[in-house]
Amino acid sequence: CAAQRLGKALQKKYPFLDIVSGAKEIEHFADTLDASGLFNAPGQEHNLLASGLTGYVTIMRGCNFACSYCIVPSVRGPVKCLPVADILADAAQKAKAGAKEIMLLGQTVNAYQFENTSFADLLNQVSRLPGVERVRFTSPHPIYFTPEFLAAIKDNPKIARHVHLPVQSGSTKVLQEMKRGYTREIFLEKVRALKDCGFNISTDIIVGFPTEMEDDFKETLSLVDEAGFFAAYCFKYSPRLGTPAAKMKLLPQNILEERLDILLNKVRGLSDAAYQAQVGTVQEVLLESENKGRSSGNFWVKTSKSYPVGSVIKTTIKKADGTLLFARD
Repeated sequence: CAAQRLGKALQKKYPFLDIVSGAKEIEHFADTLDASGLFNAPGQEHNLLASGLTGYVTIMRGCNFACSYCIVPSVRGPVKCLPVADILADAAQKAKAGAKEIMLLGQTVNAYQFENTSFADLLNQVSRLPGVERVRFTSPHPIYFTPEFLAAIKDNPKIARHVHLPVQSGSTKVLQEMKRGYTREIFLEKVRALKDCGFNISTDIIVGFPTEMEDDFKETLSLVDEAGFFAAYCFKYSPRLGTPAAKMKLLPQNILEERLDILLNKVRGLSDAAYQAQVGTVQEVLLESENKGRSSGNFWVKTSKSYPVGSVIKTTIKKADGTLLFARD
């Protein structure tokens, strides 16, 4: 986003930068490199997979929301969904190259709609590709989790039972000032519906938004308890130049630091409890090494035996230690 927004100004400020290329130019980045004359190695295409097991597939670009703290919409533009055929071809190519899991990417990924194909339709189509054992997606927006969406995917075992669902605040007042497009009650309604379908939920939370008062922060703490997140990424608010929130008066840093510490302590406790609750359950695990992998619900699991990398096994959890489950296999 910084490259897109600041462009050549970054090179002027930091002369050691050879190329500055924003998100909108990513499709043409290879041409940019060629034109720069900085590289003279012969061109060669590479299929890049994060671990050899996960294939990342972009399905849309841009965002139609206007969160008051976020610079993304102004630098990436409105939502543009990629054609279904292109997405399926990309996912199939990654599966053929060895990916067992496909991760669908988009700024508000569950808003995907291309012609008559909805996001639920796309998930189901990707899951049927040869070689695909599991499908994940990030990052969704709460309002797009509808009963129709959940009904369309709830019986598909290849769709991972984990959703990273950013809430940002537990206060309806702050959510409105952030322009998030939902209330505390609506968010919790989505959480309950997802959990009813067996999904584990992690989230993002911002503490110290300029208008967040002590009571607002307490509402965030109570929402964390009520939602029962198994993980949360927590951040102190920092202004982004060019956003409406950047014009607001900042809270003192000591308040942000104190609130972040309180929130992190609460999240650690919930995470420990979530892992302990898995003891005795049967988990389906995709092995990312010979004896360690992730469950459909995104818990890390260590096995007592070794298996071929990429195997999918069902195993019973005998112990939890921190953020790691130990299997009895």
